[in-house]
Amino acid sequence: MKILEVDNLSVQTGDGVKVVSNVSFTVEPGARLGLIGESGSGKSMTALAVMGLLPTELKASGSLLLGNGKDAPVQILGTPEKTLNQIRGTVASIVFQEPLTSLDPLMKIGRQLSEPLRRWQGLKDVGLKNAIISALAEVHINNPTRIANSYPYEISGGERQRAAIAMALACKPSLLIADEPTTALDVTVQAEILDLLDAVVSVRGMSLLFISHDLAVVSRITDHVLVLKDGSVVESGSLRSIIQAPQHPYTRELVTSAEELDRALDIANEK
Repeated sequence: MKILEVDNLSVQTGDGVKVVSNVSFTVEPGARLGLIGESGSGKSMTALAVMGLLPTELKASGSLLLGNGKDAPVQILGTPEKTLNQIRGTVASIVFQEPLTSLDPLMKIGRQLSEPLRRWQGLKDVGLKNAIISALAEVHINNPTRIANSYPYEISGGERQRAAIAMALACKPSLLIADEPTTALDVTVQAEILDLLDAVVSVRGMSLLFISHDLAVVSRITDHVLVLKDGSVVESGSLRSIIQAPQHPYTRELVTSAEELDRALDIANEK
C-alpha cells in the first residue's frame, strides 16, 4: 500500500491562476522522492497541499491519498481540519526551510517538543523529560539539555533546524516532507543536516519527500526525481536516468549547474 498517491493535483488562486497543474506521483513505503524546481515552480505548494496546509485563498483539486502504508489512506482534499490534525505528525510531518517559521519564538525548545510527545505518546513527568533529551540527541544536538532550556533565538540556525527535525520526528510519522531544509544554512551545516536526514530516514524506515531547487543537494539523499517548472511536471525518473540522460531543456540546465558546482568544489578542495 502506498504512503502517498497524488493524482492530477492542481492548485489555483482565487482569480483562477494555476500555480500547480495536474501533478501526479506516488511515494512507496521507504521510498525517497525528490521534487526539484526553481522558485515558483509549485514544489512547495504541492507539499503544503499534501499536508492540508494551503492558504485559504488557494483552492486545490484532484486527489491526495495519504496513509501509513498499512491502514486505508485518507483523502486529504475536503477532509475536515479535525481529521487532518490526527494525521499531521503521526502519518506525515514537514520540515520547513526556515525553522523560525515552525518554532514558537516565545516558547523554549523543550516545551515545544513536549507537546507532540505528550499528546501522541502519552508521556509525562520524568518519562517526558527523558524523551525530550533523547529526541534532541537523536538529531545530533550537542548538549541537548541546554537546547531544551533555550528559546529559538538563543541557539544557532543549525541547532534550530535540528530541533525542528526532532519535532517533526516526535510522532514517528511514516512520511517526512523536507521543504528546502538546508537552503538557509551554510555549506558545512547543510552537509551535516543532509547526513542527519539520510541516517534518520534509513534507521526508521521512513518515506521521504525532499524538496529543493538544487539537483546537487537532491542527489545526495533521494533516488527518484520529479522535475517541476511553472507548476507542471516536465520530467521524472530515477536519479541516475535524470543525471545521465536528461530529456527536457530545463532538466539539462539543472544537470549542467550541478556539474559546474561539483567542479568548483573539487577545485576549491584541491587548493
